[in-house]
Amino acid sequence: MEPLILYYIAVNAAAFVMYGADKYFAKKKMRRISEKTLILAAAMGGAFGAYAGMQIFRHKTKHTKFNLLVPLCMAAHIGVFLYLFKK
Repeated sequence: MEPLILYYIAVNAAAFVMYGADKYFAKKKMRRISEKTLILAAAMGGAFGAYAGMQIFRHKTKHTKFNLLVPLCMAAHIGVFLYLFKK
């Protein structure tokens, strides 16, 4: 299971950085990361990093889509971990 844990660490770190980068790009009026890509990062296992990025960078916190889908992804991945690591 170690590769799975390393995957989750990497994808959450990437999601966190993506949310921070998108906030930076927004402030500088640069080309942005699409909302679809940000949600996909959460769905692929980066929900905790995405949520942390939303809170720390105050980014996408007023968007209903993000306020629903990111926590839903978090719950789904908690379920996956509980299933995989129950003994």
